[in-house]
Amino acid sequence: MRAANAAAAGSTTQLLAAAGDEVSSAIAKLFGTYAEEYQAVSLQATAFHNQFLHALTSSGAAYAAAEAASTSPLQTVIDDLLGLINAPTELLFGRPLIGNGADGAAGTGAPGGAGGILIGNGGAGGSGAAGQAGGAGGDAGLFGWGGAGGAGGSAVLAGGAGGAGGAGGAGGFFGGNGGPGGSG
Repeated sequence: MRAANAAAAGSTTQLLAAAGDEVSSAIAKLFGTYAEEYQAVSLQATAFHNQFLHALTSSGAAYAAAEAASTSPLQTVIDDLLGLINAPTELLFGRPLIGNGADGAAGTGAPGGAGGILIGNGGAGGSGAAGQAGGAGGDAGLFGWGGAGGAGGSAVLAGGAGGAGGAGGAGGFFGGNGGPGGSG
């Protein structure tokens, strides 16, 4: 844009009068003045564009820095500690000591994972595929809520019955409700 304006500046700002009369001189002066004003506005627009581009670039870098700072190193330590605590019970019983169960995959009717043995909510059951029952919700640990049962799949044939909803998971032994059954 800057190069195009510079190339046009000479031929538009310094017009010669078409004839030697006053009218031709006034028209040439009018167009020359208009061209000079255009050049000034064009320079301002170019400066604004450059400032805007700089603001976008610097704000993108600031956003990236804020995102990087918001990832807590403490979260990594907590995850590692829970992994260390849960490893023996997962090996022996197939479920963590502390933690929530995983949700069943949608469209599969898979059951939700069981919550941690001590503390943890059960995972929600996966929804069923067409004509298939929804997955059962995962059971809670001693303290926790049972996972919700998955919704049954839609009917295979028009007017037919859809799949049954999955059963809700059992609530915690000392606290927590059982999960709601899935709709069927």
